[in-house]
Amino acid sequence: MARKKKVEERENHERWLVSYADFITLLFAFFVVMYALSSINEGKYRILSESLNSAFRNVTDRSAGQIMLMTEGAPPLPAPVAKAEKAVDEGKLRQREKMRNMAREIMKVLAPLVRQGKVRVLETSRGVSIEINDSILFAPGQARLEPRSIAALQAVAQVLADSNFPITIEGHTDNIPINTPQFPSNWELSAVRATTVLRLFVDSGVSPDRLTAIGYGEQRAVESNDSVEGRARNRRVTILIDSFAPEMPAEVVTELKPEDEAEAGAVRSD
Repeated sequence: MARKKKVEERENHERWLVSYADFITLLFAFFVVMYALSSINEGKYRILSESLNSAFRNVTDRSAGQIMLMTEGAPPLPAPVAKAEKAVDEGKLRQREKMRNMAREIMKVLAPLVRQGKVRVLETSRGVSIEINDSILFAPGQARLEPRSIAALQAVAQVLADSNFPITIEGHTDNIPINTPQFPSNWELSAVRATTVLRLFVDSGVSPDRLTAIGYGEQRAVESNDSVEGRARNRRVTILIDSFAPEMPAEVVTELKPEDEAEAGAVRSD
């Protein structure tokens, strides 16, 4: 009796089409989600979510996996980008107009000094800057306020006390060195002058948490120090009313790799 020939099984070379079809379906779903997020519409979003749930269930059933698209309890949809940008622009315009009104009030209370060229009120990208020549504030090489300047600074403080803008007080000097027991350099002189004005503002009702004092010495000159006039312009106290609230700091969290810790240990041992 003749032996039957064993039928060889044909190798299926088209099995990759199943995985390829699953991949194309997921890719299509991804682009549909991206398109939906670019056009915020709650009704369309829910319809899309239900459609995607059905599509994903069909795909994952074939691949023995499980993908769930949760729609219930999701966070509220963001506002349209156009409206958000418009609101931000309107807020900036209101802030800018409030700053300009404040600048006008300060110019009124310092009008005599403005006419004499001792005070300049400038509008910058950050807000309003008030430059006060130190000749009306302090005696040469000193950081105690002259009596004639106290009333003017108190008037400025009364205008600032009614707002909530951050305020930075900067002390500046010319490049002529100073070396006294109280002020070893222009750094100390400029810093103490700025702090003196800050303390007067606090005593006049400005909230301390809005104030910052900085001493720059001769490092931020606005004129050349080669002339008497230039040095006189550089000796100044600047009051910067900032239209931007300071950002809350965020801690940078990183994970050290074993090789990083080993390197740090080597540095400590050296």
